[in-house]
Amino acid sequence: MRLSDFDFYLPDDLIAQRPLAQRGDSRLLHVGKGGALLDERFADLTRHIQAGDVVVFNDTRVMKSRLYGHKASGGRVEILVERLVGTRCAWVFLRASHAPRPGAVLHLPAGATAEVVERREDQYLLQLAGEGDFAGLLERHGLIPLPPYIDRPPEELDDSRYQTVYAAHLGAVAAPTAGLHFDDAMLARIGDLGAVMARVTLHVGAGTFQPVRVDDISGHRMHSERYVVPEDTVAAIRQARHEGHAVLAVGTTSLRALESAARNGELIPGGGETDLFITPGYRFQVVDRLLTNFHLPRSTLLMLVSAFAGVEPIRHAYFHAVAARYRFFSYGDAMLLEKNDGL
Repeated sequence: MRLSDFDFYLPDDLIAQRPLAQRGDSRLLHVGKGGALLDERFADLTRHIQAGDVVVFNDTRVMKSRLYGHKASGGRVEILVERLVGTRCAWVFLRASHAPRPGAVLHLPAGATAEVVERREDQYLLQLAGEGDFAGLLERHGLIPLPPYIDRPPEELDDSRYQTVYAAHLGAVAAPTAGLHFDDAMLARIGDLGAVMARVTLHVGAGTFQPVRVDDISGHRMHSERYVVPEDTVAAIRQARHEGHAVLAVGTTSLRALESAARNGELIPGGGETDLFITPGYRFQVVDRLLTNFHLPRSTLLMLVSAFAGVEPIRHAYFHAVAARYRFFSYGDAMLLEKNDGL
């Protein structure tokens, strides 16, 4: 398929710039099998969950991964930490007037310094000098890395609202945004229904915002991301399958973790690196329903949801969402998609 197959018109004023007052205040567009559309509220999600179903959440925690510093020459440097490596090293993206070379020293907040150890394509390996660790430096002096389509600097509110209430494992540079709609009360309601709440971890990388630069999408290569699927999650899904219950993935990251763990045809516990690129024609092994936000035009995530619910149903759903003035992207509204094999 071509990149242009995944384009659509989106007015700028539909891009949510701030979260709603309450996490659960969002709207929910239900896309049923065959593409039937139903406008609901996020609170209506529990209508689609039954006792015995498994609801899978991604419990990654967003790092305050954006730092500002300067080179020895005084030139300003913007750093986006992509991945921590141990306590004192990190792979990062750098923005500077002139790219620093290996051996260069960067001056960071609170007197910290880091040496450029290595460069691989568009990423740099930095190593902190002296005492301290990268995670602590980010927590004290980093900024939440809001997506580029949020046209404002991060605010104190974003420290909590660009983070799920169940975030546990530090390592993401972007939030698993479908999970931002859940508060403790909604989680309790799901538990009261008799559904099983399970977790995976997929540390969302900066590659989630990288544009697709090839017209033939088969030529696109995904950035690798770390994931873990625990044994108890696999056990819960196997039991649900045996009893005829559904698996609902909260977010494309939860889905990608599960599908990555089932690439050999059977869902197995464990983890590693995944560069799984899901496009129309992909056969899903694990997930029956997907809760997700609305995604960018011409993006890999739009390709993923088109693979899951069908190209034409998603095209129609997005046209409807724009006409009905749903809020788009990270702080926007949600969609509940039913798997629609063969479309």
